[in-house]
Amino acid sequence: MGMFIARAQVVNTGEMTILPETIVSTVADFVNTPTGTVINDGDFYIYRSFQNDGAVDYLEGGLTRFQGFESTQVISGLNRSYLYDALFHNVTGAVPFQLSGVMSVANESNFSSGVVDNEEFGGLFVFEQDGFHSNTSDASHVDGNVLKEGSTEFLYPIGDGGYFRFGAISTPELATDSFEGKYFLTNSNTLYPHTNRESTIELIDNTEYWTIERETGGSDVLVTLSWRDETTPDQIIAAPQENNIHIVRWDDVQQLWVDEGGVVDVDNQTVTTAVSGYGVYTLARVNEATELPCGIEVFNAVSADGNGENDFFLIEGLEDRTCATNVHVQIFNRWGVQVFETNNYGTLGNVFRGYSDGRLTINKDDKLPTDTYFYILNFNYQDISGQTKLYKTTGYLYLTSE
Repeated sequence: MGMFIARAQVVNTGEMTILPETIVSTVADFVNTPTGTVINDGDFYIYRSFQNDGAVDYLEGGLTRFQGFESTQVISGLNRSYLYDALFHNVTGAVPFQLSGVMSVANESNFSSGVVDNEEFGGLFVFEQDGFHSNTSDASHVDGNVLKEGSTEFLYPIGDGGYFRFGAISTPELATDSFEGKYFLTNSNTLYPHTNRESTIELIDNTEYWTIERETGGSDVLVTLSWRDETTPDQIIAAPQENNIHIVRWDDVQQLWVDEGGVVDVDNQTVTTAVSGYGVYTLARVNEATELPCGIEVFNAVSADGNGENDFFLIEGLEDRTCATNVHVQIFNRWGVQVFETNNYGTLGNVFRGYSDGRLTINKDDKLPTDTYFYILNFNYQDISGQTKLYKTTGYLYLTSE
């Protein structure tokens, strides 16, 4: 191991291994040089700044504690630092962690106290396949970009301006997929004019927005946004909420805010939908029609018990295919995994009967369990002027399999 202390720095130039059940701490700035390797399978206390220009990794899994007690801790370096568990605990200021490097957590990131700021410093916080976070709050979260790698659902520990304001994605298809999320406590109107919007959108959130980008892979996910009294305008979250709060997305091609729909969970203050593209999102108040075009009516109860009643997901009004065309239906379970998808729904027995055709189905002859599911219905129709338009609606579907 090559290591020396110079001017209040601990500098590693060789191989440093922290064995299981071993505690190592540094009260000076820690610098891992390009020739340095740190393997942490134990307990590593870092009380000041941390710079990694070499290799930082683990073999069995260790805890890295960013536990400052006197000043801001700068987390920097040319190379990605691979950590198993991480703890952030620094009460010297509201934003004590300045992240300009790339930090990667494989297991738990415990946001005990202190905001990790990479927005101002250009860093990136990465959660790997099984990475998750705990104790996230207004006092401790990531202010900046968070990248989630892998095929697990994820709630982003993001915020801005002293507020934790999560967004979430459902389960991507592959472990090689990745999605990046960020929250802005800023009016999006300056960059994305609110006057440029679809006619059904009445009012757009003018205090906050999110970005969720698909960085790698081809998976599509459900997107969930949250609201809070402290940050979300009263006009957006005023009652009634169930049918009037949607997620809207800025479409770069059309230079237009488009309605992505949404199912509202009032208890958890969230809106969830399947999106038609990625990028900039926020919440909006929409003019939800009480009647669907073409006289279509959705019945959201399915009883797969063979009693002859409610045997399939019934959508009335599809008989006249000159009105509603390209009828596309997707159904997801409560974890966001797609269990059914089809085009031209309702033709030639092409309906959902409580069985899955999803990518994760092992035995497609087995009924799906009794539960609440989530549906997306899209179809084309002609308005009174004869123009072809896309209609999208979302909602809950209640499946009984017994």
